[in-house]
Amino acid sequence: MNSLAYLDAGSGSLIVQAVVGGVAGVAVATKLYWRRLVDRFRRQPTDRH
Repeated sequence: MNSLAYLDAGSGSLIVQAVVGGVAGVAVATKLYWRRLVDRFRRQPTDRH
């Protein structure tokens, strides 16, 4: 059986860059929306007078 698949060094580098970029994007989005996420689950202070 003949296989015609070929990955050169540039293809591997592109895949690595895409994975690293995706992880970085998720990290930045998490940092930007972390406060909103935490505030949603935080208990609201009750007024005790």
